[in-house]
Amino acid sequence: MAEIVPLNMPKLSMAATEATFLEWLVEDGAVVTEGEPIYTVATDKVDSEVEAPASGILRHGDVKEETDYPVGTRIGSIEPSA
Repeated sequence: MAEIVPLNMPKLSMAATEATFLEWLVEDGAVVTEGEPIYTVATDKVDSEVEAPASGILRHGDVKEETDYPVGTRIGSIEPSA
C-alpha cells in the first residue's frame, strides 16, 4: 500500500541551513507525476525547481511564498491517488 510522501525544504548546498520558498508550480489537490517540477526555492546563489519524488495527489503545507524556512521543514506532501 502506498504511503504519504513528505515534502521537506531541500538542502541545496553543503553550507545551506535554510532556503526561500518561492512558489508552488502545481495547484493543491492536483495529481502529479514523479519527476514533475512542483515548487521553486531559492538560496542566495541559485533558484531551483524541485521535482515530485513520487506520483500522487499534491497537498500544499502551511508555507508562505517568499519566506525563508530551515532545511528539513515540511512544506507539503504527496498522498497516494486512488
